[in-house]
Amino acid sequence: MTVGMPDRRTQPVARRDCSAPLTMTDRDICERFNGGPGLRYGARLEGGAPEPLYEPATGASPAIIRYRLDYAQSALHEIAHWCIAGRERRALADYGYWYVPPPRTAEERARFFVVESRVQGLEALLAELARVRFHVSLDDPGADAGDFAEHVLQASAMWRATSLPARTVAVMVALDPEWRSRLGLAPP
Repeated sequence: MTVGMPDRRTQPVARRDCSAPLTMTDRDICERFNGGPGLRYGARLEGGAPEPLYEPATGASPAIIRYRLDYAQSALHEIAHWCIAGRERRALADYGYWYVPPPRTAEERARFFVVESRVQGLEALLAELARVRFHVSLDDPGADAGDFAEHVLQASAMWRATSLPARTVAVMVALDPEWRSRLGLAPP
């Protein structure tokens, strides 16, 4: 041993708290989705897209849910759209939604808020399970987030209080098997 150097055998070892929650990456989310609910329901989550896009299943090929670049929040947002979309919407490209790029008129913004508040309310719960920071997204730089953020908060509370669809439950289980307790929900 070198003089003046501490003996490593007698030094305490820094331990990592293994019970501390880890933030999931987009790849973690993909693996959990694709290996669980995606496999079960015929959908595949893929990152790296310049813009999000949903492509319905064709023949033996699964539906493809593409999210923006490598952003975990984008992956969760697109999963939330998939969870909410009914059978008819899942048969349409991009769920049949319209997209009006910003800046939007007040009427276009109001329509966007109606659709997006439910989606982002569910996304907030998914982000909590994946331990990913959630941010309300207006997708319109000049818009005021105040009222919309309140609608998203109300939608998130509504999702907590309702009986969730099977696909949504499957996603939540894939993200965190203890999802009910993590979200403060009573057992069924």
